[in-house]
Amino acid sequence: MPRSPLALAALASVAVPGLDVYDVLRSPNTDADFDVVVVKDATGKRWVVRAPKRAAAGAALEAERGLLLALGRAHEAGLIEFDVPRPAGSAILTGEDGGRAVVYTEVAGTPLTLAAVEPGPGLAASIGRTLAEIHELPVSLVEDQGLPVYEAADYRDRRMAELDTGVETGLVPPRLADRWERQLENVAWWRFEPTVTHGDLGEHQILVREGIVAGVVDWMDARVADPADDLAWLAAAAPDEVFESIIEAYTMRRREVRDPHLVDRARLASELALLRWLMFGVRTENDNVISDGQGMLRDLEAMLFES
Repeated sequence: MPRSPLALAALASVAVPGLDVYDVLRSPNTDADFDVVVVKDATGKRWVVRAPKRAAAGAALEAERGLLLALGRAHEAGLIEFDVPRPAGSAILTGEDGGRAVVYTEVAGTPLTLAAVEPGPGLAASIGRTLAEIHELPVSLVEDQGLPVYEAADYRDRRMAELDTGVETGLVPPRLADRWERQLENVAWWRFEPTVTHGDLGEHQILVREGIVAGVVDWMDARVADPADDLAWLAAAAPDEVFESIIEAYTMRRREVRDPHLVDRARLASELALLRWLMFGVRTENDNVISDGQGMLRDLEAMLFES
């Protein structure tokens, strides 16, 4: 049962001793897994309260909480320039699923608008440096929280299994399936060094202030995996010149790690995201999602083979 904003505000007062709630705002980040509100204290400081709606979401929240504490220490040590939400306290939830609500300090900034980013040394370069800083973090940060860790070969096998499952439905255009199979079978593409990855990057996860990246939020899908995953959304949506500026800044900030097929895998990951959306519809027997996924795959096929 959804918790009311006032109930979450009361939890915040329990979780953070001395927090005097002055105002409560429902967050647009409330979804099927979490109730989320933003509360203001008497000084105007803003706090985010997140409460899981089911046990699995609660477990993910606990893992993220530990990771955010580690990332906060990484920020203080100068390993990352951007900030992350800082867990400030938690409160036990009543009900059969139990779990805890977690209260965080809010990172100041506004969500990135990719369409407004211009090529060059400004925000585009800041995005590239931010991605590089994530990928340069010690993998122990993720391992210590019990989050997923993949080797390159294992990750390629997962992608191939996803494709095989999709092809079995008969809903994947054959030319796309052939293209993806060739790329997955090209072993040279998959000789990469796994890194810490955010796992769910997009415009809403990157906060901007004064023309640079100020913060990165929503770390529940973090893992050690293919760094190309964090570039996939940019490969799909950023204008070419902006993407080039991001990659240039990213490459300059990374250590000397040769990965000539990073962008190739990022473009492949962006395409396979459409397949995963289609397969989500298949698994949930949602005809609207299936139709939407098929339409997106047809559009991709037309762009790749008929332009």
